[in-house]
Amino acid sequence: MKKSTMVAGFLLLVAVDTFVQIAFKFAGERALPLTFDVSWLARVIREPWLFAAAAGAAAAFLIYMTLIKSAPIGPAFAATHLDIVAVTLFSVAFLGSVLTPLQVLGCCAIVAGVLVLACTETGS
Repeated sequence: MKKSTMVAGFLLLVAVDTFVQIAFKFAGERALPLTFDVSWLARVIREPWLFAAAAGAAAAFLIYMTLIKSAPIGPAFAATHLDIVAVTLFSVAFLGSVLTPLQVLGCCAIVAGVLVLACTETGS
């Protein structure tokens, strides 16, 4: 697999993983109030965001399995955690979240870790 194709694949994986996390957030918000009765369960089971999250999770799994056939496993595994950074940035940009200095440091550490693994990997 060409390096540019692999990078595009990982960007797609991060995008799909980010979508899954956001869909679960929206599904969770729509599941409120939490009552643990039959009507609540029926409402949750019919929630479109939950179906979207499940479909996205299946797509992310297939993308990841395709990528690790030819990608070095260290950077491949680490890159899957970039969705944490992407979800954080989405939350700031669209949901009104405010970043703390510790969150910024954590996001930078994740990105730095992925870059270090990608630059030092000898390949498979």
